[in-house]
Amino acid sequence: MTSPPAIAVIGEALIDVVELGDDEPRLARPGGSPYNVALGLARLGHAVSFVGRISHDPLGSILRSHALRSSVDLSHVIDTADPTTVALVELAGDGSARYRFGVDGTADFQWTDDELARVPTGFACVHFGSLASWLPPGAGAIARRAEEFRAAGALVTYDPNVRPLLQPDRAAARTAVEAAIPLAHLVKVSDDDLAWLRPGEPAEQIARDWLGLGPAAVVITRAAGGSLAVTPGGVTDRPSVPVDVVDTVGAGDAFMSGLLDALARRGRLHPDAIPDAPFAELLDDAALVAAVTCARAGANPPRRDDLASFRP
Repeated sequence: MTSPPAIAVIGEALIDVVELGDDEPRLARPGGSPYNVALGLARLGHAVSFVGRISHDPLGSILRSHALRSSVDLSHVIDTADPTTVALVELAGDGSARYRFGVDGTADFQWTDDELARVPTGFACVHFGSLASWLPPGAGAIARRAEEFRAAGALVTYDPNVRPLLQPDRAAARTAVEAAIPLAHLVKVSDDDLAWLRPGEPAEQIARDWLGLGPAAVVITRAAGGSLAVTPGGVTDRPSVPVDVVDTVGAGDAFMSGLLDALARRGRLHPDAIPDAPFAELLDDAALVAAVTCARAGANPPRRDDLASFRP
């Protein structure tokens, strides 16, 4: 008998269309930060439910099939006639990615309170963030439900996954992101996100400011520069795992799924365990998951066996 999902991930599922060059075919791949996190957790062996709005158009069928092949639970997905969101991914020579999105009227951002009320509060952990957490009209409904999950005792985690092309008003973007910070026990954010939201401010100082808003820990990823965790007890700084980068698509999402996996394997998937969690071990485990993903094309998170056989 299959165990009920212990982890829920709320947010967008979209199709990445990858530009490889003028004379190369375009590649269409399933993606979306929360969708990638759910996929990563399922491939690492966790019972995880993706809470999204997925179209019943052909692209939505691709998203469903891809998730089910990795044993992601889709019982809390809203089936909708709204079209699937599409993102254009442009890769630089170093494998870094730049994104452009078509989001007007698409499925991921039309959440209502009634739809989210159908999702039960019995999860040990709820992760949310990215586009769906700050794009109207559905962002407010997600925030209200995240608050209810926290009140019900779930460990709540958040990744803003800032996208400046969709958030050109820097002040409004900062307001939207920092309004979500108090909903989470643990926040994961990239140094690029922080540089856009609060330019010129040291990342550690921003993290300390955010701790004052309610979370017990803020984890900052810095690509090849490694990662650090800031808690009331201090700062833990860890290196990245060296890897020949194919591209960085989904790397931050893989890090997030690796972080949650590391917490779960240590029996720390609950709010009280975050302040004194062994962050050096957690960051190292998450960095390995991200490195394996960077060694592959697209958002293709590893399975447990892939981690054991990976050689940087």
